[in-house]
Formats: sequence, C-alpha cells, structure tokens
Amino acid sequence: MPSVETLRSAIRDVADFPKPGIVFKDITPILGNGRLFQDSISLLCDTANGAKIDKVVGIDARGFIFAAAVADRLGAGFVPVRKQGKLPWNTRGLSYTLEYGESVVEIHEDAVHPGEKVLLVDDLLATGGTAAAAIQLLDGLEAELVSVSFLIELGFLKGREKLGSHRIESILNYE
Repeated sequence: MPSVETLRSAIRDVADFPKPGIVFKDITPILGNGRLFQDSISLLCDTANGAKIDKVVGIDARGFIFAAAVADRLGAGFVPVRKQGKLPWNTRGLSYTLEYGESVVEIHEDAVHPGEKVLLVDDLLATGGTAAAAIQLLDGLEAELVSVSFLIELGFLKGREKLGSHRIESILNYE
C-alpha cells in the first residue's frame, strides 16, 4: 500500500511563493519520482470508493496532471476545467474569488452528460474558490459527483466549507 507519509516527506515547502507570506507546497518532487507519482495516483483512484467512474474532471493546471492519470487508470474519460478563453468549443463558465483576485473557469457544455458519474480531481484545496466553481459547473451539467479529491488540503484555510455537501477526500492534510 502506498505510504501517505512518504508522499508528505517528498513535498517541498517554498517560502514567499507566489508572493510574500505564502508557503507554497511544491509537488514537483512527487511528479519527478515514478514510484511516488504512481502512489499518488493510486491513492487518488481509491477516493472513487469502488464506483464506476465515467469521467474524471481536472482543474487547470496542476489538476490536469493527476486527473488525466487517474482517468487512464480507471478507464474513464478526462475532462478539463480551464481558465476562461482556453477551450475551443461552446462552454459554460463561472467566475469566483481567489486568494489574490478573481478568475473565471469554463467547461465544454457537452463534456459531461446528465447522470454520468464524475470524480473531480485537483492537486490542492486551499480557499476552495476554484473547486467550488468547478462543482457548480458540474452540478449545472447534472453530473453525479462521486467525490471531490485532492492530493493536498490546506485545512487551516477552510476551503472545504465552500464545497457544500459533496464527499471531499484529501490524501494529505496540513492544519
């Protein structure tokens, strides 16, 4: 079984990035180590809790890395939720507040069909704005959201509180 503590020990803290006062959780050591990357994907796959997943949705940009690998492992389709203006087809968008401003995310309007079982994956849950926007987009498409899953949760920022009653799973939690 993959070791959560081994993953935790590989994450590098970078002080004052992207701005002073922020301690950035750098996942690149996990990505650069084949075994750790496989372990992180296995643990994220486990958050599906045995459900047959139709689509794995990843949030721009680091969420794509994990969600695409999870989709492959689960035999599901991959759907990107991207920053505004990056998707080439008809989209639905939603604006939300970030820690340091506002943004808009979009999804193709035909990316998920009503009733499809979806696993939403991202690398990090901080204040929850981006994930909450993605959840609202999926709710609007009438997806059946099985789990909202993160490699890392910064619990002290209470982002989970913005995600409603959906099942939230985090592999690593920092309080």
